[in-house]
This record gives sequence, structure tokens and C-alpha cells, in this order.
Amino acid sequence: MSTDTSISVQRTIDASSQAVFDVLSNPERHPELDGSGFVLSDEKTDRITGTGQVFRMNMSGPHMGGDYQTDNTVTGYDKNHLLAWQTAPADTEPPGWEWVWELTAEGSDATSVRLTYDWSKVTDQALLEKIGFPLVPESALEDSLGNLASAVSG
Repeated sequence: MSTDTSISVQRTIDASSQAVFDVLSNPERHPELDGSGFVLSDEKTDRITGTGQVFRMNMSGPHMGGDYQTDNTVTGYDKNHLLAWQTAPADTEPPGWEWVWELTAEGSDATSVRLTYDWSKVTDQALLEKIGFPLVPESALEDSLGNLASAVSG
């Protein structure tokens, strides 16, 4: 579902919320989850264990003129239920867009996963015009959920 400032997609994955969260909270696994094609690799980050933590990713995309890095500040953490972070170019403050993963257990071996890409907190008008939100389309979020389903079953 798309609004003017966010996109959310949802699907049920045949795995426990613990198994899903285990994959999501490991930045090393993010390149295999990414449906946008921008995430190349993790820059040797530890497992995500709480809010305030920052993990760095190696990225590539024409919107940034090729290769670049991002710092991702964890804004939401509830083990096996929620993981969220705001993304920014490396060594800069997050300008306001956020990725939110919400997990709801559906029994012991299925999890409803909701992924939201939210840019409602971006206030820099020039940045909004330059990036042209949403940078990542709904189809890429759907692909990320499919990739997550494959990652936890493999």
C-alpha cells in the first residue's frame, strides 16, 4: 500500500519470528534481502542488538553516481517483533527516511512480515526534489519480502 510519504508491503513467511528476526538483525545478510539492487555488502558490522546502533553498508546506484556507503541508525528494536533504521550517506545525519520491519508471529512456524519505507520525516525540500521519493518502488519492497522468505528457508 502506498501513501504520499510511505510504502508498505506485507506477506506471511513460513518461518518463526525468531528465525526471521535472526536474518534481519544480521547486516551481513542484507545484500541477499535487498530488492532494490542498491545494497552490495555490509561494512563489517556486528549484529543489531538495540536502538542507537549504527551499521554501515556498501551501496551502488545511479542516484548517487555509482558506489557509496550509508550509515544506518537503528530507530526501533523489539527482538523478534520490530527492527527499524534511518539511512544516511556515510558520516552524515539521517535526513529522515526510514525502513521499518514489523513481525507478527502466526503460530510457531509462520510470521506475518510488514516492510515499510517511510520518508514522511524528510523536511529538506531540495532533497525531496533531488531524490524524487520514492527512490525504491513498491515492487522492490515486494522482492525484499520474497528474498527474506528464501533466506529463512534456505
